[in-house]
Amino acid sequence: MIQVLVTRNEHGQISAFEISGHAESGPYGHDIVCAAVSAVSFGAVNAVMKLCEFEPHIEQGGEGGYLRVELPEQLSSDTYEKATLLLEGMMVSLETIERDYGEYMTIN
Repeated sequence: MIQVLVTRNEHGQISAFEISGHAESGPYGHDIVCAAVSAVSFGAVNAVMKLCEFEPHIEQGGEGGYLRVELPEQLSSDTYEKATLLLEGMMVSLETIERDYGEYMTIN
């Protein structure tokens, strides 16, 4: 099962997220849940990097089943707002996947 853990700051904004595990909803290379979660999360991180012009702290590991992204604290408030808005968009997409495929992923 894929587990998504979201960390929010004191203002309710996303400050970090972690995705771990494997959906195992289909054979390797044909797992649509894993592909969807990967596309949404990597797309959001790439959008943050390109549109906000900074690189968040990124950790990857395991056999492709781990991603942790944390926004740096020293960002300007405008940049932080843009980045968190992009990550909120990611969350809407992940929540949609969870709604339809909840037996393969969970968000905390």
